[in-house]
Amino acid sequence: MRPIPEIFSTAVLSAVAMLVAPAAAQAGCGPEAEACEMIGGRYHLVLPAGDSVGGTGSSPAVMFLHGHGGSGAGVLRMTGMVSALTARGYAVIAPDGAPRPGSGTRSWTFLAGNPERRDDFAFLPAVLEDAAARFDIDAESSVLAGFSSGAFMVNYLACQDPEAFAAYLPVSGGFWRPQPTHCAGPVELYHSHGWKDGTVPLEGRTLGGGRFIQGDIWAGLELWRETLGCGGHAPDRIWQAGALMLRRWSCGTGAEITFELFPGGHGVPSGWADRVLDWYEDPMRRRSATE
Repeated sequence: MRPIPEIFSTAVLSAVAMLVAPAAAQAGCGPEAEACEMIGGRYHLVLPAGDSVGGTGSSPAVMFLHGHGGSGAGVLRMTGMVSALTARGYAVIAPDGAPRPGSGTRSWTFLAGNPERRDDFAFLPAVLEDAAARFDIDAESSVLAGFSSGAFMVNYLACQDPEAFAAYLPVSGGFWRPQPTHCAGPVELYHSHGWKDGTVPLEGRTLGGGRFIQGDIWAGLELWRETLGCGGHAPDRIWQAGALMLRRWSCGTGAEITFELFPGGHGVPSGWADRVLDWYEDPMRRRSATE
């Protein structure tokens, strides 16, 4: 893990209620049990089934970033996903995006040119460090996931600072145009995307009268292959699991891309939590990456 830089801006967000799956243990911070306040913002957290605050033994975490206009509390209302993660022994950390000036809409800052906004490249690793200190989270084994705008943030953080998290799990988001010309590496990435996604289409789209262009997901995968030094464009493995279509590029130690194409639209697909944890924990996958 890299040293965490200091963050000077403070996001002022209103308290919101949090609904958590029964198997998870709600963790409280400060005067408001729903959220943990820290320099730069706040986050929500639930512990794995059977764990308690101050218990013994570290738990890895899945930090999950909400979409544009969402909230950390909203992530924890995704009780099916949360309960699947906590049942597997993972804490779930759900930060709040910083409010946009003027509108107050919460989102993430991953594009350059917004110096007045919070530095989320510093804030998210700081959240992990804070959670590790308060709740005995195993930071070295924790992963970063996110949906839509949150998934764009996942990609950009993986590109800039791949060592901040053990793996990256974007759902329905990639890069904006112009996309980065190069990324740091290596990185382990499991990207899920809907075949029918019209909000973040696979081929990208133009917004704001041409001012903003969502990038082509396939071009983003090419950037990752170049970053990881993959031997060629073709995947090492192509397979189908039910309605899911998958591709994998294994490009060296700690350097892997798995791309999951699911039949739905813009959303987190059913069974996603168990699939990504099966992938992350698979000892055969890790062994093959070193051969």
